[in-house]
Amino acid sequence: MSPSGRTRWAVLVAVLALLLAPVAGTAAAADKPSVKLSKSQAGTGSSITVSGDGWRARALLMILICGQAVPSRGVPGGTNSCANADGRAVTTDAKGRFSRKLPVAEPPVPCPCVVHVATVTGAKAEADAIFQVAGHAVEPLPTETDGGRLSVLTDTRLDGSGSLLTWFGAPPARTLVFTVGNVGTSAVKNPVFQVGTAHGVFAPQWEEQQWRGTIQPGKKARLELPVELTGGAHGEYTVSLKYGGKVLAEQPWDVGRPWGVTLFWILVCLVVPAALFRIGMAVVDRVRPRPAGGLRHRGLRLPELALRLPGLKPSTAAHAAPPTSTLPWFTPDADPGAAGGRLSAPHDDSPTSPTTPTREGST
Repeated sequence: MSPSGRTRWAVLVAVLALLLAPVAGTAAAADKPSVKLSKSQAGTGSSITVSGDGWRARALLMILICGQAVPSRGVPGGTNSCANADGRAVTTDAKGRFSRKLPVAEPPVPCPCVVHVATVTGAKAEADAIFQVAGHAVEPLPTETDGGRLSVLTDTRLDGSGSLLTWFGAPPARTLVFTVGNVGTSAVKNPVFQVGTAHGVFAPQWEEQQWRGTIQPGKKARLELPVELTGGAHGEYTVSLKYGGKVLAEQPWDVGRPWGVTLFWILVCLVVPAALFRIGMAVVDRVRPRPAGGLRHRGLRLPELALRLPGLKPSTAAHAAPPTSTLPWFTPDADPGAAGGRLSAPHDDSPTSPTTPTREGST
């Protein structure tokens, strides 16, 4: 190829690069999450519409009004400077867009304020939009210190143990203990850490915790942050520590199964059926029909039993048994034993009986 041809190709490539540069910049900007507000200022009690674009598809987002923040610096104090009770959650659509109404509430710190939108799960992404809460106090932002950097100097550990309540399903709790050092050139005041708990292969659930104190350059401090799981949690967990968007340490946590809950349900399955059976039998015994003459006792009577006992003397048996007839087919009046021992039929022995014949002429 001639030198003139090469020059023409170089000019053509340069022109194409200049034409495609704005398009590439627009595409890159479109991929960055953005937030738009229906109003830039509103008072407490009203509401605004928050919309966004460029987010991950089907991502769960949290929308908050935060104080002492600007979009260029984000939210330095973490969610502790936000109106958390009046926040709203929203899920993006398949194109990464969302629209949600947000009630206006005063944050716990003075303005300047922003509407802060951040992902709840998955890869971290956030965006802010300037917003003014009408009637809320406004103060200058605290001095920004970029020279302070924290680093974990010792291995992390989890202090604490379970209790009887944990054995019966109460939330397991531990204390994450570690030592950090300030390797920067300026002091770090009230640092905000993120403590995450992950079960198995699932993504960690992050919770912001602020440590109250100041760490001077070249100094170190021993920190203790509480960690708590949900009730009934058991299995293998991983506790992670994050600061400044960087994971500093991870600590495994093997949580035992709450066997007290299992024992409780076993007892319920045994006791409740037994109690229902007893109640049912008591009801059946009460409502079943009774005989007219009451219950008849079968078996030998006490006197008869006393007479048949081999070890009992006759005199004792006689005193124990009432004087009854040995011939039950006779009535008491016709009992032969009552006639003085006579066994013959009764007859008239009177000398004047008309049935006795007399001789004539007798003297």
